[in-house]
Amino acid sequence: MSNYTANDYKKGQPRWCPGCGDHFFLASLHKAMAEIGVDPWNTAVISGIGCSSRLPHYMATYGMNTIHGRAAAIATGCKVANPDLTVWQVSGDGDGLAIGGNHFIHANRRNINLNMILLNNRIYGLTKGQYSPTSPRGFVSKSSPYGTVEDPFRPAELCFGARGHFFARAVATDAPGTVEILKAAYNHKGAAVCEILQNCVIFNNGTHDAVYSKEGRAKNAIYVQHGKPLIFGENNEYGLMQEGFGLKVVKIGENGITEKDILVHDAHCEDNTLQLKLALMGNGDGFPVALGVIRDVDAPTYDDCVTAQIEEVKGQKKYHNFAELLETNDIWEVK
Repeated sequence: MSNYTANDYKKGQPRWCPGCGDHFFLASLHKAMAEIGVDPWNTAVISGIGCSSRLPHYMATYGMNTIHGRAAAIATGCKVANPDLTVWQVSGDGDGLAIGGNHFIHANRRNINLNMILLNNRIYGLTKGQYSPTSPRGFVSKSSPYGTVEDPFRPAELCFGARGHFFARAVATDAPGTVEILKAAYNHKGAAVCEILQNCVIFNNGTHDAVYSKEGRAKNAIYVQHGKPLIFGENNEYGLMQEGFGLKVVKIGENGITEKDILVHDAHCEDNTLQLKLALMGNGDGFPVALGVIRDVDAPTYDDCVTAQIEEVKGQKKYHNFAELLETNDIWEVK
């Protein structure tokens, strides 16, 4: 049982637009940290540049507001140099997936023990409304006045393609759901990506409206839980079944379908085929948006392997520090 409260992790007065999803997420992060119970002085929050990247300023922990797109790189160095430190990396969809996209995929590929938060509002908010790597095709913005002619990144697809071992999703306005996946990310050893869906009330308000309210989530989302059947709907009347290489939505009770026929979620399966299908649902395809922990698979972490390698090499050498290294060569005494 943690001795901390959310207030122990709070600092300063957040300077975001009223109603911004960053406010909701920050409150959930404070609450999750309190429930996890890691000392504030054993915690670091690293960000890049953007509205969301102001977040370290409002944490009573160690923190660093780095340069654009480099949050994952700085967080990696922080974790490797201080293996016992709990590191939270916070990026927006522009900061994390555009200029920071290379660092994002390699942090996942290396499986560095980071909690990687991606605050996705599908827009560049700080620079006043340009389209981002997650903006949908045809999106009209200040930098695409006639609509984008690009297909967006889908964060889960990018994470899985980089051989990521943890992916979860929550909506910023859903505090219990957000706290739950943040705690799961902390408990996962390795790179843990949490996509947070949130609105930019000034430049892209309504982009996640289908799931932004509790009523919307009841109709348009599915909360996935490992070992539980994939059931959703306002009265849990729908479920997901496998159809060929894909999924289909069925109504429980119709055509003899019972709960026993519904797929059971396996977040720990190494083969990510079904997990990816779940993660990509909900883009106007008649499927619900998947929320919760979608993938959670154990694998060796980069930081543990680096530490173990250093110890192994040290054990094979005649010297173990710089002073001993100097003594391995000829030594003269000058009088």
